[in-house]
Amino acid sequence: MKNTKLYPFERNRYYSGKMLTSSDFWAEQTYFNNKRRFINNLMYGAGIVCGCGVFSLDDLSILVESGAAIDGLGREIVVESSVVKRLSAIEGFDTLKTDEACLCLRYREDPVHTVYTPNQGEKDGEQDYEYNRISESYDLFLMDKEDDAAEYEMESEFFTSIVLFENEDFTVRLTMPATVCRGRNVKLELSAEKNSAENKKLTYRAILQTPVFLTPDATHELKIGMKDVSLAEGECVTREYWLHAQNTPVLETSIVVESGAARVTIDGEEEETPSGCALTVSLTDMRPQDLVSQEIGHISLEMKSMGDVKDYVCLADLKLTRTQNAYIIEEILEKGVKSYIQAPAQDRLRTRYLEYFSKEADIYKSAAPGAARLKASGQSSWQGRAIEAASGVLEIPLGENARRGDIRYSGEIMHGLGKGNVYVEIGYEYIAEDPALGMNSRNTVYGNPKLFDKEQTSAVDVETAVKVMTDKGSFIVAAKLLENVSYLSLTYRWVAIRFPAGNDLGLVESYSGKSISVDTPTVVMGVRENHYFHVRYNNMEACSIAYEMTEPGSGEITSDGVYTSPSKEGVYEIRVYCVDMPVICTYAYAIVRKEGTDPEK
Repeated sequence: MKNTKLYPFERNRYYSGKMLTSSDFWAEQTYFNNKRRFINNLMYGAGIVCGCGVFSLDDLSILVESGAAIDGLGREIVVESSVVKRLSAIEGFDTLKTDEACLCLRYREDPVHTVYTPNQGEKDGEQDYEYNRISESYDLFLMDKEDDAAEYEMESEFFTSIVLFENEDFTVRLTMPATVCRGRNVKLELSAEKNSAENKKLTYRAILQTPVFLTPDATHELKIGMKDVSLAEGECVTREYWLHAQNTPVLETSIVVESGAARVTIDGEEEETPSGCALTVSLTDMRPQDLVSQEIGHISLEMKSMGDVKDYVCLADLKLTRTQNAYIIEEILEKGVKSYIQAPAQDRLRTRYLEYFSKEADIYKSAAPGAARLKASGQSSWQGRAIEAASGVLEIPLGENARRGDIRYSGEIMHGLGKGNVYVEIGYEYIAEDPALGMNSRNTVYGNPKLFDKEQTSAVDVETAVKVMTDKGSFIVAAKLLENVSYLSLTYRWVAIRFPAGNDLGLVESYSGKSISVDTPTVVMGVRENHYFHVRYNNMEACSIAYEMTEPGSGEITSDGVYTSPSKEGVYEIRVYCVDMPVICTYAYAIVRKEGTDPEK
């Protein structure tokens, strides 16, 4: 590799009596030339400044318009007037090996203006001459497209990625910025790259769980995928998805591939996908512009000087047809070949990075604060009086191997109606198929659900009681099992009604909440896999949530609710509660099984 460094810089130092020779004047010119080219390279990069368009005049000739360019060494190349060239007269034409050629522009220096040098004297009867000037010009030349040096891609810490699937034919990858800005949109890229020359089609499907990111439909789950992707060896295809980073104090979060939700088929045959895939990113309060500027500023001169530097500028790709005597020009392609200089080089890189944080349309109008929360139901007020009715969902954890006669209790539930005489009723909640609707629907049975056995409610035979704590504005539910059950928790809908009496019309206390619940309270996972437990707020504003394992050795869970299962099988319990009101809590359970384990055993 030849040395293309223009620095370190040395300039003449003048002093009285200094004898100046040609080498001193040469050093003077070299210093200023290299300084200018160094700035060109850093500030503008390589590419077309203006003009240099390429057109086909006929099957054998081209026209190159006047223009200016800067090569990879920062040298200015000026095409002072438009030029017409026969293809066969351009340098490199005779050595073309393929039907795809690249037309390039290269800097050239020519010594001109010969003058007599009297100080040299005569040699063998001939007078000695030297060139008095150097003319800066250019060359046009052709090369096979496959010989065009690829742009060196510097490794950057700006992005983070994980491999979702890889075999001898395909690599599927998920990529996004390693640090994202709170309250901003960010782009996530799914890419597939072909590793072999085999003619095969790839289909990939997965569900991502995004704890601190909202999807365009204001949820924490994102479906990604690509269908029947057919590529040539080395080709890559991408799909982009947009997320919105919520304003949360979390410093680091993970985007998790939902356990068991990833599917890969190649030519219709299903392939095994790796488990426990998670993409970890950091969160910052910086603006995207500041974040990108910081990343670009980290690139050192050594990193910039790595790789081969192009000492030419590509003008166009030519598609040719070979005949017995010549090549015929079929098509001239400039799009995607020319690199135009519109701003300093780092601005182009900044624009590329900023694409991951901006989108013209506001795709998160539905994701306004609170949009993802369940709205309070059954609440009303009249002429400033206290709310007289409220409802919500509660869970009673049963644990593993619950047996007939066991008694289990819910956590303390704040009903939000304040202190005083409040009546609370609970009903068993379940999901069943509704033939009239042609879909599953949610149902609640107040009283004995066994009376609806014909509907196959799968209800548990349980005796319940409610303890209302009048002076605290809360209640606790107790459940006695009348039969052995395999459930890990019971879900009930509660309704609270206030009976005003005398002065018992106090307003709801500002800190009073209702309840929280987990979208999927029970999950089946493999060992060392990840799952995100998403929390819903029932009749209360969103608040800070904390997660904790109830027993040591049960796995790990992050502050944003991403659970990592342990390496041993079992049933593990996770407690979820409000940081400011720990009595508002719920439970989730992870059933961990190793691959190949029969769930019936």
